[in-house]
Amino acid sequence: MLEQNLFAGFGGQGVLLMGQLLAYAGMLEGKYVSWLPAYGPEMRGGTANCSVNISDEPIGSPVVSKATAVVAMNRPSLDKFESAVQPGGMLFINSSIIDRKAQREDIRAYYVPCNEIAEELGNGKVANMVMLGAYLEKTRCVDMEGVLDALLHKLGEKKANLIPVNREALKRGAGAVG
Repeated sequence: MLEQNLFAGFGGQGVLLMGQLLAYAGMLEGKYVSWLPAYGPEMRGGTANCSVNISDEPIGSPVVSKATAVVAMNRPSLDKFESAVQPGGMLFINSSIIDRKAQREDIRAYYVPCNEIAEELGNGKVANMVMLGAYLEKTRCVDMEGVLDALLHKLGEKKANLIPVNREALKRGAGAVG
């Protein structure tokens, strides 16, 4: 089964990290993966998105034109990528900062208050992990523990103290759509 995903938002929201963690977790599970980042020259504050493919079979191209799932962390990303969700696919919307609903009726839309949940956890920087938890709950494309292993690898031992809040953020995101 080929999962084709688009993660989009503005620089600083951890959009590229979400994709990296997903791809790395897929590799840990022995799956074929691709991760293709794209971002504006501004990086932090500019737009950022990435395509992530996860499959049990070799992947022909890293480019995602019709996604099985799109994650929109801000309004410009929703406006740009809602049309990229294939019919029957999933759209994850950060309802904390996006002021509109999905316009399509042929997809499943999930509204996740990422920023509020992250603030409740005492760390606004984990809003991306809240959304990733919601995504994992609905797609089940990789195991949540694999994502945490990938995060530990990315953070390194010096920042391992951040794993518990990230674990809780993933769980809270899963609970928001579960």
